[in-house]
Amino acid sequence: MRKQARSRGASFPSTPQPSVRLWVGAREVATCLGPPRWSPAADPADVRPGWAVAVAEGRVLAVGPEAELRRRYPVAEAVECDGGVLLPGWVDSHTHAVFGRWRVEEFVLRTQGADYGEILRRGGGILASVADVRARSEDELMACARPRLLALLAWGTTTAEVKSGYGLRWEDERKLLRVIARLDAELPLDLVPTFLGAHAVPSEFADRPDAYVDLVVEEMLPAVAAEGLARFCDVFVEPGAFTPAQGRRVLEAARRWGLELKLHADEFVHSGGAELAAELGAISADHLGAVSDEGIAALARAGVVATLLPLTLFALGQRRYAPARALLDAGVEVALATDFNPGTAPCPAMPWVLAAACAQMGMHPREAIRAATAGGAAALGLGDGRGTLRPGAPADLVLWPVESVDALPYHLGAVMPRAIWKRGARVAPDWLSAFGPCPSLEG
Repeated sequence: MRKQARSRGASFPSTPQPSVRLWVGAREVATCLGPPRWSPAADPADVRPGWAVAVAEGRVLAVGPEAELRRRYPVAEAVECDGGVLLPGWVDSHTHAVFGRWRVEEFVLRTQGADYGEILRRGGGILASVADVRARSEDELMACARPRLLALLAWGTTTAEVKSGYGLRWEDERKLLRVIARLDAELPLDLVPTFLGAHAVPSEFADRPDAYVDLVVEEMLPAVAAEGLARFCDVFVEPGAFTPAQGRRVLEAARRWGLELKLHADEFVHSGGAELAAELGAISADHLGAVSDEGIAALARAGVVATLLPLTLFALGQRRYAPARALLDAGVEVALATDFNPGTAPCPAMPWVLAAACAQMGMHPREAIRAATAGGAAALGLGDGRGTLRPGAPADLVLWPVESVDALPYHLGAVMPRAIWKRGARVAPDWLSAFGPCPSLEG
């Protein structure tokens, strides 16, 4: 991607330079370099009281005790953190943030007892967003998506994956992927594009799902690859969407075209999605609300990241959440993401995800914080240090006005960042002011 490529090959001065800046005065710095699972001897967030962060040329130069870094860089420009908590930016590894209108009416139906399947039968769900996206121009979708992505940024997300999947025919899937690319070039957060042509069976193929899979495999995937519009290919393996056999066809074809693999897997029922992700070597299996013990073991053996989306299950009124503790105890790398979308997760705020993960899935606050930073980077195959504060990593920093790292989930999404820096450049609240005091959620 353009912005990622631009950051490679930066040089780092080994002696004090005027260009060095030093983030000082933080109550705590969380490097997020610990292991995924918390124990009395292992801190996933790697919280360091009284530490500072040195930055040069958009990358982290050093992290360590403040007094030591002040001695090492005596002429560095100081950036005062005023007793806040300094973290890497969130890496949101699963969103559907480019769409047209919201689906508020479905929320109302759910309050009256309608389930996901009934809403689909009434013409709602994914296919409602498909009809809306097909009727909009690329520029209209740009205007809808821009403030939503700025809302992600305002809550501390500095890198986000964004999926297509609301087009379900090539001209509209291409339109969505082009919008993602244009917004990545324009906005001060990195966007990672995923092709999700196999998100649902479109209405014109309702009785011919295999024919639609043929279209995805034989026409859409070659076009995606030819235009370089996506890094990943995803598929929704679930009853009512695609079978494991259909998912396999799509993903094997995607791999032949040079795309990396992801799956929507085992969201509502166990259907073998986790096992398929493990067998094919996908980088992540996402949702996993109904993953089996065998699926967990397969993910652990294959090194597939489990991306958990608790706000989706919350919004759908589910009582059972993904088994985060079992996944972590089995040695699976866990990521947390918003699943930001118009129907089942209309919330861009990662702190709400952390709160739900701790309160409903039994995650330790520091496990959750690591899962939303380093875990998200692992789910996107980002090996440049994003999601951590280590020498050489992009200087994506977020300052939180809280009393401790553990307080971020505790405050239940009630606290927003005080300041955000993308590759060392302050982007919030300064950059957001160009779009008004609060990013609009209208569409």
